[in-house]
Amino acid sequence: MNARALIQILRPHQWVKNGFIFLPLFFNGQLLNTNMLYHCLIAFVSFSFAASSVYCLNDIFDVEADRQHSVKRKRPVASGAISIPTAYILVFICLVLSLLTLMLFAGKARYELLGLVGFYYLMNIAYCTVLKRFSIVDVVIVAIGFVLRIFVGGSATGIPISEWIVIMTFLLALFLAFAKRRDDVVIHRDTGVNIRKNTSNYNLDFVNQVMTVIATITIMAYIMYTISPEVTSRFNCQYVYLTSIFVLTGIIRYLQIAIVKMQSGDPTRILLRDRFIQICLLGWVVAFLVIIY
Repeated sequence: MNARALIQILRPHQWVKNGFIFLPLFFNGQLLNTNMLYHCLIAFVSFSFAASSVYCLNDIFDVEADRQHSVKRKRPVASGAISIPTAYILVFICLVLSLLTLMLFAGKARYELLGLVGFYYLMNIAYCTVLKRFSIVDVVIVAIGFVLRIFVGGSATGIPISEWIVIMTFLLALFLAFAKRRDDVVIHRDTGVNIRKNTSNYNLDFVNQVMTVIATITIMAYIMYTISPEVTSRFNCQYVYLTSIFVLTGIIRYLQIAIVKMQSGDPTRILLRDRFIQICLLGWVVAFLVIIY
């Protein structure tokens, strides 16, 4: 097993998703609180190890399907670079590292965090073995995983989680999950290969309509969030609504990538490579830094 194969199966680039753990800290204006930031970092590291364990497990369970995919067939287990027994060892090592990180460094919140990370892990085992076979349920499970990241961040720092951040996180994650399924539908249409057992339960018309509906609801929910008296009062700013410009353009850009360019199979890689979305995200973050800090 070489270093490149190890990095591929652990997928550290996917740890970007775990940045949602920091959102409660960010929106509560405590990003410069070193004690809270420390505990958030511990939660991030633990969750990242747990996520890598899940990625290894997923590659084991999906090995046959991955071998039929034009891109996924290059994954270490599917390509044979890492054997299935070795992959199981990595599953165990990453899980142990996740649990040890919490037990040794998470402080008073360790048991609550253990419960959340444990639930995430068990939910993903159920997803990998059974739930991914059911259309719609599969994307909802993915969205719930992102909401759990928010609760992990809240638990680690002791910051209460608002209904707004839960709603927005769930909607955005659901949108991205359907965009990813759209990529599977395109591959099925062009090659006849079913990447997932439930791909036949989706088609382009359905996925396009669902993405449009979710994108619309997400934008409207975000605008309602920015003009709500609770939010403008908490931030002591009447101009929070201006940040919706970045959200609107970012979502439209992602729709363009998915529908026009047909490249929505890996949201993380899109975030890491697409300059337009990076500018939208940077503008949104800077705007809130000015508003909050």
